[in-house]
Amino acid sequence: MMTVGRFMVMAALVAPGMLAMESGVQAVAPLARANVMLSGPDGRELGDAVLRETSAGLQVSVRGRGLPPGPHGLHLHMVGRCLAPDFASAGGHWNPTGHAHGRDNPKGAHAGDLPNLIVGPKGRGTLRFVIAGARLSGPGGLLDDDGGALVIHAGADDYRTDPSGNSGGRIACGVVQPK
Repeated sequence: MMTVGRFMVMAALVAPGMLAMESGVQAVAPLARANVMLSGPDGRELGDAVLRETSAGLQVSVRGRGLPPGPHGLHLHMVGRCLAPDFASAGGHWNPTGHAHGRDNPKGAHAGDLPNLIVGPKGRGTLRFVIAGARLSGPGGLLDDDGGALVIHAGADDYRTDPSGNSGGRIACGVVQPK
């Protein structure tokens, strides 16, 4: 595991369970998990993701395919709705802490700020990281009454500019679905 900014980039999956106390007896409790199918404005599938609560925070694993090569901004958005063509229906970035955007912004970063997804010449890219202290559900969790979405942007996030890292239009979107 290596730390990049405020993210822990994982080389292996975090343990699939954590200890919980029930009636004074320790038991392994299942962790919350959600899946995302990413689609472009034309409905074409462009990847998928899995979000899993861990003791360290929210682990996010993303696989992109059929995307333009290069770095792409990747963000969690506040609303679980992905209406084409511009995916504006996903709302702004998930920001339960009220911070500005960007890990390099002195007033940032909020929970929806994610590392760039680097896509290779064959249109594929993968990324796995943990958002420290973040949760899928409960107070401040991503999955509130209107859900959440994962969005891929046309360009790289500069990790500084508020509100979206100057990352361009939204080219793929997927609703976060609890499993």
